[in-house]
Amino acid sequence: MKNLLPIFGLLTVLLSACSNGKEKPDSSISNEDLQSITLGIMPTLESFPFYVAKKKGIYDSLGVNIDFICFNSANDRNAAFVTEQIDGMIIDYPSAVQLQVHHPLALIMKNDGYFCFITGKGSALNQLNQLEEKNIAVSRGTIIEYATDVVCHKAGISSYRNNRPEISQIPLRLSMLQYGQIDATFLPDPYATIAMKDGNRSLISTCELDIYMTGTAFSDKAIREKRREITLLIKGYNLGVSYIQSHPQSKLNSLLTEATGIPETLAGLIILPSYTMATRPDSSNISKAQEWLKEKGYLPHYRQNTNLVDTTFITSTNNKS
Repeated sequence: MKNLLPIFGLLTVLLSACSNGKEKPDSSISNEDLQSITLGIMPTLESFPFYVAKKKGIYDSLGVNIDFICFNSANDRNAAFVTEQIDGMIIDYPSAVQLQVHHPLALIMKNDGYFCFITGKGSALNQLNQLEEKNIAVSRGTIIEYATDVVCHKAGISSYRNNRPEISQIPLRLSMLQYGQIDATFLPDPYATIAMKDGNRSLISTCELDIYMTGTAFSDKAIREKRREITLLIKGYNLGVSYIQSHPQSKLNSLLTEATGIPETLAGLIILPSYTMATRPDSSNISKAQEWLKEKGYLPHYRQNTNLVDTTFITSTNNKS
């Protein structure tokens, strides 16, 4: 138990940083024509270029205010979207497909990030072919469950041959892994790095599995009423990516520390995604998500696949905003 105390201390800091992600607008910037945008994010690295753009004053220079609200589970984020507490969000494609059925939204760009399949240090699970009858925590109907199915298929094991407790809260999945209450789960950074620092193992990542299913989506209402603001959001994102690309990670660790709440020494262990300029989501990945949801029974088989991508903000998959 003593060995876990530093980790849970980190979690307390991380959750505090996440909950304080919504900052007040800079009173020195005034632009009556532009509205604020409220973006729901998860405690993952997909949002880091947005964060860099805000902290380095890029959005201030563009005259638009971006407020972040951080959620620790897809369920909480989705509920905030449905009740219009947020204009848009970083969301996995399976979640976006399901939400779109009753709450119109559109994906405007893809995001770069990854999840690691972490096994507990106290577990005998060292290889993918040992997944049968193991306890693997998932967040149902999301990229976490999708990736778990892909891992099982890669290992030649039916997805029904292991136990799948529903643990949607990311910090809770980490703590259950630390206590040995589950054998494995997919975790994003910085949680994956926290877990590995404490002796847990990563067997594979979503990048290695060729899973790229995260993007930024906005409600139809926000797209109608805040088109200029969303355009500037994308422009700021690209400038944030340029900043990241032009600096060594050692110069970015303080920003990572501010964004995640973890110590700078631990931030230095994080492997940043290969961030690219904003591009449209790949429709084939959305189709994969839709077909998987039908196979799992989350969508009826007779439902036609729908186009979730708004192509008016980024004119092609290769163009930069």
